[in-house]
Amino acid sequence: MTDTAERPLTFRAVVRQSRARLPLIGAASLLGSLGTLALPLALAAAVDAIAAGGDARIPVAIAAGLVLLGVACDLVESTASTTCTADAAARLRTGMVRRLLGAPHRIGRFDTGDLVARISAGAADAAHAGPSAVGAVAAALPPLGSLVILVWLDWRLAAAFAVGLTLVALVLRLFAKQTATAALHYQAAQGDMAARLTEALDGARTIAAAGTLGAETRRVLTGLPALAEHGRATWKALSAAGARAAIAGPLATIGVLVVAGFLLADGRLSTGELLAAAQYAMMGAGLGSLTGIVAAVARSRAAVARIAEVHDLSAMSYGTEALPPGEGNLAFQAVTVRVGDRVLLHDITLDIPGGATAAVVGKAGSGKSTLAETAVRLRDPDSGEVTLDGRPLPSLARTDLRRAASLATARPALAGATLADAMGPGRPRDEVHAAAEAVGAHDFATRLPAAYDTPLPEVPMSGGEAQRIGLARAWHADRLLVLDDATSSLDLLSADRIEESLAATGRTRLMVTYDAALAARADLVVWLADGSVRATGPHDVLWSNPEYRAVFAR
Repeated sequence: MTDTAERPLTFRAVVRQSRARLPLIGAASLLGSLGTLALPLALAAAVDAIAAGGDARIPVAIAAGLVLLGVACDLVESTASTTCTADAAARLRTGMVRRLLGAPHRIGRFDTGDLVARISAGAADAAHAGPSAVGAVAAALPPLGSLVILVWLDWRLAAAFAVGLTLVALVLRLFAKQTATAALHYQAAQGDMAARLTEALDGARTIAAAGTLGAETRRVLTGLPALAEHGRATWKALSAAGARAAIAGPLATIGVLVVAGFLLADGRLSTGELLAAAQYAMMGAGLGSLTGIVAAVARSRAAVARIAEVHDLSAMSYGTEALPPGEGNLAFQAVTVRVGDRVLLHDITLDIPGGATAAVVGKAGSGKSTLAETAVRLRDPDSGEVTLDGRPLPSLARTDLRRAASLATARPALAGATLADAMGPGRPRDEVHAAAEAVGAHDFATRLPAAYDTPLPEVPMSGGEAQRIGLARAWHADRLLVLDDATSSLDLLSADRIEESLAATGRTRLMVTYDAALAARADLVVWLADGSVRATGPHDVLWSNPEYRAVFAR
């Protein structure tokens, strides 16, 4: 196995990750709930004291103290919940980014915009798992506490209250189910829209040039009706819960008041206790805070379910072996790569001598880029083995592999704060300068306002300049450099100079190309067709085959 397995991400797992602050949130919620439950009894004692002509100052002072306690608990809970949510969101986002960057062979199943939506809004919703779970438990205390106190006052009050409380529980259960479904669909529709928007932004210039702004706008907003529908479903669930609560809640209160009235008439309940019973009935049957908490839990569960799909991406694992001395011999032994039911490479067996230049040619979709990615272990074969100087790539330590082999592409994704960061992330400046000079990017860099320290977003670059930066970033590889059409935007003279610089280093070169002249200069040509090796050999020998010549007819 080449991937590390971890526990799946669940709602409970996210709650456990927040456990550092959950005790404080739980303690504040518990203390606040106990204070809320004690307040009606204190007020009842005050009312009874006044009715009896006694001194009500002590119960009033207790009631005031309970109110202040509630305020303090709310402040502590709010502060701790906010901090806990922020920490959890940061932890979830960090974990997802690491998994995405650590599993480059698996992220193709997601659209970029959808991933951004999951990492940003999705992580924020999922981060509420801990506080919302504690809030749900804390929200159950007032109804249950009210039931216990009503039993203590008179079991008949509790019986009347239990009937109404059952109705309230049924309303909440239905609301939770409807809200969870609507939240999941809403977040999925959000992700789809974000994916289309990202595609449109990437091609904004093409869209403007083609005059298809209106059509693209409509395409991006195609999911807006569905988004609105799922949003309305949430509000419908909330309004329906409110309508049902308008019946269930008052029924519970009325039932308790009716029973309390008879008990008061029989002298079994004091005036203050009647007031307390009414307050407990309203407290336990009220749905105002409960619906908000249930909705928060539902949104969090839905977000965790979507984030779990990213979390379940298994990152590529690395071995501990060091590369032995060698010249960069690259070998493929019966390598097959699949994506689902589709076979990208089939039974590839190759041996590229160290220091040689191998040109990989073939029509679009023949598997050239997959071969390039497999050669530097950006994806692992489903069967077979790739070795560098006799060592299987999965057995190598990360630092050894990434120091020895690298990949440059036709459209490099450049990242970093400055141009130097993009050319050589984490590398000494002298190495960055040397790589830039080797690929002809040094003059371009020194003409910028801040040279290599120019912020990357402010660097104006053509396709050729972007390719030079990508080449400079990959130049550090000391045994194997794979170029996936990485000089296609350069003029012939520049491409020739880079090729000469590469040859002078003695490194093994695997070059995906559509250029017949480049293939002619290679030591070996690998001709791919439908994911298999059609033939290998010198370019001039293969050129006699008309199907081979057709590969270069673009």
